[in-house]
Amino acid sequence: MPELGSFSAYLPIIVTLVVVAVTLLVARWVYEKRDARFGTHSNFSRPILMLCLLAVGIVALIIALPLKDATKDQLLGLFGLVLTGIIALSSTTFVSNAMAGFMIRSIGSFRSGDFVRVGGHFGRVSARGLFHTEIQTEDRDLTTLPNLFLVTNPVTVVRNSGTIISASVSLGYDVHQAKVEGLLIEAAKAAGLKEPFVRVMELGDFSVSYRVAGLLEEVKQLVSKRSDLHIETLNTLHQAGIEILSPSAMMQRPLKDGQRIMPQQDVVAPPSMKRDDSPEERIFDKAEEAEALEKLAFERTRLAKEKETLQSQLSTASEQEKSTIDREIQKLDTEIDRLEAHRKAVEGDEQPSS
Repeated sequence: MPELGSFSAYLPIIVTLVVVAVTLLVARWVYEKRDARFGTHSNFSRPILMLCLLAVGIVALIIALPLKDATKDQLLGLFGLVLTGIIALSSTTFVSNAMAGFMIRSIGSFRSGDFVRVGGHFGRVSARGLFHTEIQTEDRDLTTLPNLFLVTNPVTVVRNSGTIISASVSLGYDVHQAKVEGLLIEAAKAAGLKEPFVRVMELGDFSVSYRVAGLLEEVKQLVSKRSDLHIETLNTLHQAGIEILSPSAMMQRPLKDGQRIMPQQDVVAPPSMKRDDSPEERIFDKAEEAEALEKLAFERTRLAKEKETLQSQLSTASEQEKSTIDREIQKLDTEIDRLEAHRKAVEGDEQPSS
């Protein structure tokens, strides 16, 4: 009998422990299943819910302990004091980054796949979390930025509708401005830019600084088009017999009258140099994947809601209307399956069907 009484005293704590463990496991399973359906970008609320469930579980375990009420009150007070101290000590980082994450999501100034510049960092957004944002740089590396850093520093987001890219060049005073402007506009058009324009930026002691710019509509080609603009500017000016000057070249290397610093005109680029090659697909591979997964998840959610709306109409529809609604639901199911197969192909779970 004493053993039975002792076991019954610990029965509530055992049951509570099992319930808390099962609840945490179920919550984790639900989020893993959700991530499998909609992608990992949808786990923004996961850490908050898991922390809240863990805190509630600890309180439930304390209440279920076979102790006197006064001892339980002391333990609950101690737990509250420890929790308050942790929050107070980490408020400048943990809570601040979480609040910054909410602020970034509510403003919605950028999404996965967007080009952003913050501080000295530039790249495409490859992941967004509660406490941090990850960007993929031009070197294909991943940089993790705390959300608090993003809200306390100016963030420049490249617009998906297009952005202005430019190149600067210094030329001598012996070349007329009108001739330079025509050549630079020609170079910008050859690089694939729309509505190019030229500005005179500075009248230096030895040269004139020009800036040629144009609209790039396909922003995913930002890196390669910047290079193309510099290449076209270089080639166009050299083919016109105009040398690119700088003060250091004139000050450090005395030149004979009429001598120019230009490459030979008969140089042929090696076949391996393809101007139409686009390195962005290799540089920003994770950002491309994150953007595609986010778009697929939003589209799948939209179709799922549309399917639920149609299913709710079946109960009040006539026989003829039910037949039409059933066909629409079948079409939605087919489209949802296609999106799911595409998502798996993007994540690399399987190869896309031909």
